[in-house]
Amino acid sequence: MAEAKPPAGAAAQADGAVDPLAEIQLDSTVAYRGVFFDVVRDNVRCPDGHLGVREFIRHPGAVMIVPLLDADTVVLERQFRYPVGRSFIEMPAGKIDPGEDLLACARRELREETGYEAGHWERLGAIHNAIGYSNEKIEIYLARDLVFAGAGTDAGEVLEVFCAPWRQLLEWIEQGSVTDVKTIIGAHWLERYLRGRHGTHTAPAACD
Repeated sequence: MAEAKPPAGAAAQADGAVDPLAEIQLDSTVAYRGVFFDVVRDNVRCPDGHLGVREFIRHPGAVMIVPLLDADTVVLERQFRYPVGRSFIEMPAGKIDPGEDLLACARRELREETGYEAGHWERLGAIHNAIGYSNEKIEIYLARDLVFAGAGTDAGEVLEVFCAPWRQLLEWIEQGSVTDVKTIIGAHWLERYLRGRHGTHTAPAACD
């Protein structure tokens, strides 16, 4: 059996100390290798000595863009999500290609999905959106000074792009008609940003 070790990036805390809650990986198997992500099955030893199995999706990561058309309006899209069987209102987002720079991915996804290019970019933050069963991390960028340059979605990627007041988006969230978690977080971060409260602890980093 291979030497026991913590999962990559999981055991060390911010101060470099070992996390006392870390589960130790005993072995790891790719249970399913897919087109976009893999399903991994690990045998682990818990801090109390219990032996368990952890199955999770190993994801390459993604970006989401908050496209601010003007002070009151955001660019949104509606697309069908097969696992849930219905269409959702979302902000533009997409998977990071191997070796792709995060900002380059954001620029590419914004252009491909909405047809817009942005003159100014700021990183708003990042989220782990499904920590119970995936290592996916979504980097969130604010895109401003938008200019329409023409869309070019991939085959099979059918989107309805539209604009709406960001306050209307917040109302849809409160009413429960918008439930996509990354879009909900992006909308609230945008509100904080526009009201001058975003980045109280850490200012957004300009990407221009």
